[in-house]
Amino acid sequence: MTALSIVVPCFNEEACLVVLHERLSRAARATVGDDYEIVLVNDGSRDNSWATMVQLSEGDSHLLAVNLSRNHGHQLALTAGLDLCRGDTILIVDADLQDPPELLTPMLETMQREAADVVYGVRRSRAGETAFKRATAHGFYRLLSRATEVDIPLDAGDFRLMSRRALDALLAMPEQARFIRGMVAWIGFRQVPFPYDRAERHAGETKYPISKMVRFALDALTGFSSAPLKLASHAGLLLSMSSLLLIAYIAYAWVAHRSIQGWTSLMLVVVVLGAIQMFVLALMGEYIGRLYNEAKGRPLYIVQEIAGRSRPARLGYLADATANKDKPGGNGTLPTK
Repeated sequence: MTALSIVVPCFNEEACLVVLHERLSRAARATVGDDYEIVLVNDGSRDNSWATMVQLSEGDSHLLAVNLSRNHGHQLALTAGLDLCRGDTILIVDADLQDPPELLTPMLETMQREAADVVYGVRRSRAGETAFKRATAHGFYRLLSRATEVDIPLDAGDFRLMSRRALDALLAMPEQARFIRGMVAWIGFRQVPFPYDRAERHAGETKYPISKMVRFALDALTGFSSAPLKLASHAGLLLSMSSLLLIAYIAYAWVAHRSIQGWTSLMLVVVVLGAIQMFVLALMGEYIGRLYNEAKGRPLYIVQEIAGRSRPARLGYLADATANKDKPGGNGTLPTK
């Protein structure tokens, strides 16, 4: 075990890695001395990120570089790093340096002062992001807060400091569609906010285009709330009430011997009903799709290779999500020695 682990998922971050390594190493030494490790997870990058990680690991015994077999996505790459890290305290940070590593010391001081298991970063400002991105993020967090049964903090990403017992509780949750900031909120324990100003990306471009943002939002919503399914019952109640009003109107027109003109209104009703039905079916499909993925029982990720002199203690067996779910690192498949 080490005092501190810093886990960083990376996808096409070649331009950031050298500076990232320098700043993480400096922040770790200033906080815990020499008792730390840095876990960089290459999530199927198409640039030279893996080669850069291997080169950095050759000159730093504190660095562990993990190469996944393909692009599994940010949340699963982060899960792989969390599975393999050995620290008593764990810092999660992105590779783009928007979340300053230098905040490690004050975050650890906050954890100790508040006797907390989780210190999560709350973004006061977001430098270098478009108005559209800020507006959609603002709306997403507030919608999620109102829709979910779990109290998920507003304006908080994955940037956080966690205790080992909080991490062990998190790793006991094996679901495929992972929304880690929500999962951490679900486990409970004492969790305190840490306000900070998010910096501009050091280099490269965002790895979350609109399509991925929408998918991420759906995973968050369907993973922590059944509210979308309740829309079907609400829509059915509303349509039933509307049907009663329509029946009353038709009866009145028949008694009063009034003709009902109605091709346009009929088509409007048909289109509206069809749209509502398709929307409800789409929502149900999202939940059924999640059940389908969970039922397959596949590993969350597959590790292709690991570089670095600091080998993880868990790298002694072949792990999968079913046979080894009671062991550390049991969420993915690792290469044997």
